[in-house]
Amino acid sequence: MISREVRKSGVRVGFEIIDLTNGNLGWLAQVSQKSGPQVGKYRVNIKDLENVGAKAIAEAVEKCDVVAIDEIGPMELFSPTFKQAVKQALNSQKPVLAVMHAKAIDTLINEAKRREDAETFTVTPANREDLPELLTKRIFDLCS
Repeated sequence: MISREVRKSGVRVGFEIIDLTNGNLGWLAQVSQKSGPQVGKYRVNIKDLENVGAKAIAEAVEKCDVVAIDEIGPMELFSPTFKQAVKQALNSQKPVLAVMHAKAIDTLINEAKRREDAETFTVTPANREDLPELLTKRIFDLCS
């Protein structure tokens, strides 16, 4: 599952969630949404977060060799269902590649970072071009 920004006329209006296995889309958050938890100028769409995002993680645990989660951040952390899906992924035997928002604070993030089998990379301007190849190699080695 990934989230990405959505822009209209060059202005960011929200973030959508995409299930990488089947292409299902939903809204993570929008400026025009009337209800839901607020993060900055956005309101989080808990229903889509759970029906697309959390469901994508749970299905990846069942059906995929690698679980990819982009991202675990302040918006996603409003959903207990999403957090449970992440815990399920981390406790599975599958390699998990997860992006964690640098400023997000939650016991889930702390637990994930403290795991014995976890490796943390901080993305910087100096290393961001090399990280895709490095992470691909690490995941490939885990799957071999």
